[in-house]
Amino acid sequence: MPFNGEKQYVRDQPSDSESSRFSESLASLSDYECSRQSFTSDSSSKSSSPASTSPPRVVTFDELMATARNLSNMTLAHEIAVNDNFQLKQDAVSENSLAGRVKHIVHQAFWDVLESDLNADPPEYDYALKLFEEIREILLSFLTPGGNRLRNQICEVLDILIRQQAKHNAVDIQGLANYVISTMGKALCPVRDADIRVLKATGNIVEVLRQIFHVLDLMKMDMANFTIMSLRPHLQRQLVEYERTKFQEILDETPNALEQTTEWIKESVDEELLSLSESAVTPGTENSSTPSLGPTLVLNNSYLKPLQWDYQKREIPETLITDGTRLQELTEKLNQLKMIACLSLITNNMVGAIVEGQPELANRLKRISAVLLEGMNKETFNLKEALNSIGVQTCIEVNNALKERGLPVLNAEIQANHIGQFSSIEDKDNSIWSLIDKRIQLYMKSPQKCMPPIPGGLAVIQQELEMLGSQYANTVNLNKQVHGPFHANILRKLLFGGETMGKVDASPPAN
Repeated sequence: MPFNGEKQYVRDQPSDSESSRFSESLASLSDYECSRQSFTSDSSSKSSSPASTSPPRVVTFDELMATARNLSNMTLAHEIAVNDNFQLKQDAVSENSLAGRVKHIVHQAFWDVLESDLNADPPEYDYALKLFEEIREILLSFLTPGGNRLRNQICEVLDILIRQQAKHNAVDIQGLANYVISTMGKALCPVRDADIRVLKATGNIVEVLRQIFHVLDLMKMDMANFTIMSLRPHLQRQLVEYERTKFQEILDETPNALEQTTEWIKESVDEELLSLSESAVTPGTENSSTPSLGPTLVLNNSYLKPLQWDYQKREIPETLITDGTRLQELTEKLNQLKMIACLSLITNNMVGAIVEGQPELANRLKRISAVLLEGMNKETFNLKEALNSIGVQTCIEVNNALKERGLPVLNAEIQANHIGQFSSIEDKDNSIWSLIDKRIQLYMKSPQKCMPPIPGGLAVIQQELEMLGSQYANTVNLNKQVHGPFHANILRKLLFGGETMGKVDASPPAN
């Protein structure tokens, strides 16, 4: 939907030359080079931007669920492709929790009944047979399509043979359990060999069956993670096209699906226009033309904003949802690095000669700051108290270093001043924090595969900052490749006041 009361950024319609320059600049939004034709062409298909003048449409429950599934699938595929450490893990339920206690009681009751049935005279095999049926299905699910021989063997033993034994009321529970353990040993990865040895050494048949199911659960997770690892290279090759297609499906089903993204980019447009207007107004010079504004500059500045957001209060733009958690983690790590750089700069200004000559002392002070600032992004974290503690510890370490060199220690006034400067960093308008923040923004501003040199004053966090900068660049560049056409639609509307395109082409243009 159009913005209410949106001001016109450009007084006159852009000339053909201006449109051409904008289209050429927009082509750099992604590594796939969105073509100029796709940016300027008209489309009669359904609009994918909130700037469309179409009336609101009622979303049905089925459409809403379809959108949720698309978003869930797209997010999962994105995480598998970009996170080499992504793995599925079993939900750990605390034994002391209500759910944990209920689970334990119910499971224990089942195994107690099973043990009672097997110890009866004559034995009751109903529950045991159901367990072996479930075990059979789980083992069959592990087999590859070509494993016909083992598949036939499992069905013969855990289906035909077990029914024959049950018919004569002579089920060999121990023998069947041994066969299952042997079969599991063939299918398991080597990391589970220790679990198999424990199974073989267990004497109680009920406990054996209980542990078999535990190990089978582990095998399910191993198999799922192996499948993920196998799919990762294929997902990485098709990720841009897949995500763009899925995102377009979400736009087709959801009205105003790019509302937050439009607001996010509009913030940068407003800021850049204000900055250009202020810089263009100089004494004795008439400013008759509207300042030009490049889409690449706007988008790069937009991508910097998530590094300063409070994610507890800020709603994530739609085109950043798949990277929201990753950007939040980068922001939290970056805030900690900013604080460490500020503390280091204050220390160097006060006792720089001492720290400069002792790299071990500088590293020790850095480690102290990092430890005491751990968790600083949590709402319950007391930053004032942490900064005060860091100041006290810094003074202690510096005094110890001075004593080792036979020099006089810092007097009480210097120490109090030092601790006070540390504590003042959390103030909103602190000059040192503003300086470090601007230098880090300058470093992160143009996400490239090869990051620029580290600005002055950030040497203490150089290694960590380079690593974060590389992660940030990879995240932003991939996001540009996937969502470049959708951002292009929004930029075209905001900068030129024109209509947006229809559906975007999910496949990248051929080279």
